[in-house]
Amino acid sequence: MEVNIRKIEKRDNKALAQMIRGVFIEHAAPQEGTVYTDPTTDHLYTLFQQPKSVLWVAEIDGEPLGCCGIYPTEGLPEQCVELVKFYIDKKARGLGIGKQLMDKSVTTAQNMGYRKIYIESLPAFEKAVNIYEKQGFKTLSNPLGNTGHSGCNIWMLKEL
Repeated sequence: MEVNIRKIEKRDNKALAQMIRGVFIEHAAPQEGTVYTDPTTDHLYTLFQQPKSVLWVAEIDGEPLGCCGIYPTEGLPEQCVELVKFYIDKKARGLGIGKQLMDKSVTTAQNMGYRKIYIESLPAFEKAVNIYEKQGFKTLSNPLGNTGHSGCNIWMLKEL
């Protein structure tokens, strides 16, 4: 089974939105104030046309089964970018896809000149939070930037 990691394409919008919302339902995660209800979730291709942003998509046999990217969220400190839309379909977990996507996103951030990566999460995604900690993310006591995701209550930062 070969995993192809590539930049988002317009044709990915519907599949990625369904996959992201499916992860929220699977983990009984809060929907209000999160990407679940964020209208940009249905238009990720357009969102990631923003300069100094990228969304990487992992596909197997042409089916998008994961994504992760970086986005210059408004209000973040200088040289800081947000790690965003990091979701893996349940049928693709345990294959190392998450690590590949995160590594690609971190490398991209470094290549674009960012010095820090910020991420927000939820207690429902405890396994992901443990992965962030292993990747060098440190917990913050307050959120950074204007993400619009008031439902998130775990904030983390990694120095690059």
